[in-house]
Amino acid sequence: MRQTDQMGGFLKGLAVIEAFGQGRRALTIAEAARIVNLDRAAVRRCLLSLVKAGYAASDGRYFELTPRVLRLGHAYLSAPLPTLIQPSLDRLADAILESCSASILDGAEVVYLARASHHHIMGAGLHPGSRLPAYCTSMGRVLLAALPPEQSRAIIEGSERTQITSRTLTRIDDLMQELQRVRTQGYALVDQELAVGSRSIALPIRNIAGKTVAAINVAAHTSRASLTHLRQAVLPAMQECQASLAQILP
Repeated sequence: MRQTDQMGGFLKGLAVIEAFGQGRRALTIAEAARIVNLDRAAVRRCLLSLVKAGYAASDGRYFELTPRVLRLGHAYLSAPLPTLIQPSLDRLADAILESCSASILDGAEVVYLARASHHHIMGAGLHPGSRLPAYCTSMGRVLLAALPPEQSRAIIEGSERTQITSRTLTRIDDLMQELQRVRTQGYALVDQELAVGSRSIALPIRNIAGKTVAAINVAAHTSRASLTHLRQAVLPAMQECQASLAQILP
């Protein structure tokens, strides 16, 4: 895309909006400028424009987003994909008595599209719009494995790979080997790499044309879900969900 076809101010405004996140509810101009790596004058104009449009509020020093900003994501979250997936997730959660989710890949992160919760604490803070790193999550690995190896490798190389637990894979070669395993077996199984005590299993969700458009997963505490249980009891139910969605997703 040519530089002349882009609106620099608009892109800066989007970057400033994304500066607000978990643990960063309110920001000063200086803090926002440091996060997005822009000069303070540009960030000040962006923040004041957001206030003028009703997307942010300020007490004169700190800025924070307003509920109006939810409109920016509503169109996507109410699009056909989340709407079509949700009933299948609900049925899956009822069948296995565990929470399950669906997500897509956005750069080096997975973004939750839909979620069906059961009465367990595990993953209680996750909801549509939540983000997690792709390299250490089951859905992330399924979605990365659906890409050409050179593309998935580039994403992994460009991501921040933190050793979250003693089990977290961070070496590029180890992760690429794991993605190849996912391609071969058709699912990803992550054992306490994102959080101690948490296991998850994920499958790709394909559309009618056979293209991977999302991923679904089931996450459970290790006290309830052994690796054998996930493979032998949970995986078949997920595969039924996968097959049914493949017949209806455009």
